[in-house]
Amino acid sequence: MNLTRWSARLPGTQRRSAVPAARGKAGDPTPGTTGAPAAGTPGGDATTPGDRASDSDGRPPAPAPADTTPASEQSVRGVLSRLPALIAFTRGPAHQVRFVNDAYTDVFGPRTTGTPARDALPELDELGLLPLMDQVHRSGKPRTVKARKVAQGAHTAPGTPTREGYFTFTCTPVQPGHADPEQRGVLVFGADVTDQVQSAERLRESERRLRDTAVTLQRSLLPQELEQPDDLRVAATYQPGGTDAAVGGDWYDVITLGAGRTALVIGDVMGRGVRAAAVMGQLRTAVRAYARLDLPPHEVIQLLDELAAEIDATQIATCVYAVHDPSEGRLHYASAGHLPILIRDPDGTVHCVEEPTGPPLGTGGWIHTSGTVPLGPGCTAVLYTDGLIERRDQDIDEGVTALTRALAGATGAPQVICDRLLRSLGVTSEHDDDVAVLVLQYPDHTGADAELFRNASLDLLGGVEAAPRARAFATGVLASWRFPTELRDLGVLAASELVANSLKHGIPPMRLRLRRTDRRLIIEVTDGDEHLPRRRRADPADEAGRGISIIATIATGWGSRRTPGGGKAVWCEFALPM
Repeated sequence: MNLTRWSARLPGTQRRSAVPAARGKAGDPTPGTTGAPAAGTPGGDATTPGDRASDSDGRPPAPAPADTTPASEQSVRGVLSRLPALIAFTRGPAHQVRFVNDAYTDVFGPRTTGTPARDALPELDELGLLPLMDQVHRSGKPRTVKARKVAQGAHTAPGTPTREGYFTFTCTPVQPGHADPEQRGVLVFGADVTDQVQSAERLRESERRLRDTAVTLQRSLLPQELEQPDDLRVAATYQPGGTDAAVGGDWYDVITLGAGRTALVIGDVMGRGVRAAAVMGQLRTAVRAYARLDLPPHEVIQLLDELAAEIDATQIATCVYAVHDPSEGRLHYASAGHLPILIRDPDGTVHCVEEPTGPPLGTGGWIHTSGTVPLGPGCTAVLYTDGLIERRDQDIDEGVTALTRALAGATGAPQVICDRLLRSLGVTSEHDDDVAVLVLQYPDHTGADAELFRNASLDLLGGVEAAPRARAFATGVLASWRFPTELRDLGVLAASELVANSLKHGIPPMRLRLRRTDRRLIIEVTDGDEHLPRRRRADPADEAGRGISIIATIATGWGSRRTPGGGKAVWCEFALPM
């Protein structure tokens, strides 16, 4: 075979004028011995002395003429034999084996030349290289397959220990332009990439462990179990994005505030990794603390804005905070640079809640305001992060439109809607961004449920007759709701104390509101004064100051808050017997 034309192109080799010949392989003519010209050299045929066992008539072969292989070819054979890469050379469409080097036989065992590769080199068939060699022989263009698994020693003598390795094989055409297909050959070059493959596998395993740890950290900062309000059905889902360990800072929460009201929050800390997750965890903790103060949504966002600048002035975060009041059937909200809330009405109409929206948290210098939108029985609201709708090849408004269409056709329980929205927007485990979705429904109670969810209210005009009217009203309502006598008496006492406190310290308009759910009785009094009551210890000689202490003693919980239109609300609640 004539290797001089392409020997200088072999990886890691250079043409040399004289290199001592290496030890020969089967079918490899040795300098100084008999042998025919190698295949592929001028005057050579398709076989070598090592290929012919006898003449056609069965007689022993005649002595071959002296070796006339050029010294340059002998040098190339010597170089190829000593290379650590696996090398095999075939010729013709049947891929007659002409040469294999030492490294090849060390891996696959001794091989016979002069026969087709399918028979002499079965490992090439197992590795799927024969079809590739056919392509190379026909097209004259090299082909490569990467990291093929090889059981080293499996084809050698019995009892030889085997080990798994990985080789990248390159099939290179030899004399691709020769008119005679029998003279065109294929050089198979196998480079050992076991260390690289194993290193890559170890790296992937390390990244997988890091990602699992990061996702565990992220999920530990999210609610392990959502609070379930009396009047709302809620569900949320979080889908980490990408395959690396750098999870994002998406978060959500549901917080019951008392008096049947529920706070809902969702946010997104820009960036990825532990830093974003740490900021997210601090913001979520702060939101829960601020929510317990029962502040209006814009005041919570204002406090978060100041806190975000203190935590990390370089970290940008968006957030929307909303409070649902079932007595009003409305959703009060404030947004700091976050995407609009979507609301689906009972008839299937979906609309965006776009105003008011301020800049992201941490920017400072902005006075946030609250907005309000109806959210009555039968309505569904969706809060989400940008990973759900944002795509690199489309405008974010197109994503909001796609989500609107998906929500219009999504029915069922909140968790079902979460899953359907993810599927409709094409979010899978391979999604490149984190996604958080929070769905809430305000059910329209009918039938037996309607008896468990009731409201009653009375406007108080003030004067000496207000307290007796309030007691009579509370007595009649609680009796019609068929509460036990003890609970009915406690409810009337609580209503009387709250009304008396409002008459003494508040200003009109005043209203007494009673509400029952399947789990609690809620009593609330509103008036036009903004000063919130405080529980204090009354001295024995004091004639006043004991009303709130009585409420705190007999009720399961109590609280007060400023109302959006000015004034305040003071409430207490009693857990119903199960």
